[in-house]
Amino acid sequence: MQIRQASHKDLELIVPLFNAYRVFYKQESDLDAARSFLKERFSNNENVIFLAFEGEEPIGFTQLFTTFSSVSMKPFFVLNDLYVSPESRKKGVGEALLHAAKEHCRILNYKGLALETAVDNPAQQLYERLGWQKDEAYLHYFWTNK
Repeated sequence: MQIRQASHKDLELIVPLFNAYRVFYKQESDLDAARSFLKERFSNNENVIFLAFEGEEPIGFTQLFTTFSSVSMKPFFVLNDLYVSPESRKKGVGEALLHAAKEHCRILNYKGLALETAVDNPAQQLYERLGWQKDEAYLHYFWTNK
């Protein structure tokens, strides 16, 4: 398995994985919209994606977005997406992608990484095993613009 940072040149390798990730979260399959969304993120330098490969085959990805902490006055990443193709699960791919994200954060001297996940997502065990801590000190709220 190989992990590397993706660029806009990898768009067509990422689109099927990103689409499958969205379908996993009960969204309609839409390859064109996925392509457009990712292309815009790359064009605006708004994301960092790490891709996992088995040989030449892309088998997983994680996508990071930068945000900031006003209190610490430091940037940090939101690990918004982590997906491993079903046939490649339980092989350490997710762990390798998380390690790549952590190392990228260290290199840039960012404050850290934040992530949100569904309460029933079994990946919580992986996050906690790798040193991620569940935030029990703060409540998170979200307003939806309908």
